[in-house]
Amino acid sequence: MTDLILHGYWRSGTSYRTRIALGLKGLRYEYRAVNLLAGEQRGHGYRSLQPQGLVPALEVDGHVLAQSPAIIEYLEERWPEPALLPADLEQRAVVRAMAAVIGCDVHPLGNLRILQYLKGELDAPPEAVKAWIARWIGDGFAALEVMVSHHGGAFAFGDEPGLVECYLLPQVYAAERFEVDITPYRRLRAVTERALADERIAAAHPDRQPDASLS
Repeated sequence: MTDLILHGYWRSGTSYRTRIALGLKGLRYEYRAVNLLAGEQRGHGYRSLQPQGLVPALEVDGHVLAQSPAIIEYLEERWPEPALLPADLEQRAVVRAMAAVIGCDVHPLGNLRILQYLKGELDAPPEAVKAWIARWIGDGFAALEVMVSHHGGAFAFGDEPGLVECYLLPQVYAAERFEVDITPYRRLRAVTERALADERIAAAHPDRQPDASLS
């Protein structure tokens, strides 16, 4: 069995989505916490591993993989079963688009670096920061709710959890953390509830990570 080492932070959405993918693949890994609030990601040790100073990073076979979308695609290609993507080419494009709604258009606008910039450099008051977060989560969730209505079954796409859940659950967690009202998104809430009942996914939850009590 290949040794996998995941460098991440318990509350990081990108770390969370990578943990979900690893869980759905049934892959065991060693977890090494990087405390973002303490600035460990900016230290020479971690920067030598991941020059951007971002989490997650995955060590595998002497290589260091960065950026969660690339890591998850790598996992899918190296360990194709259980699959995160459907077999049909057009359906795979649909699933990737659903994941990108969050991965490209929502999450980047609400990650730690952006929020620190809003609060620090731009001196935005707390209510403005919350409005910023709510705006982009709302736009993304509204679009994804429609996509799930077209393509979903028991889960966001079809009847098995996959790539979309890897992206959706961390964003729902972030929405709840920042007190964004998600009651209008009935399908997304149902998918989230069903996914969290799956232990492979539940084990990836931020509150269950070893560094959760340290931050």
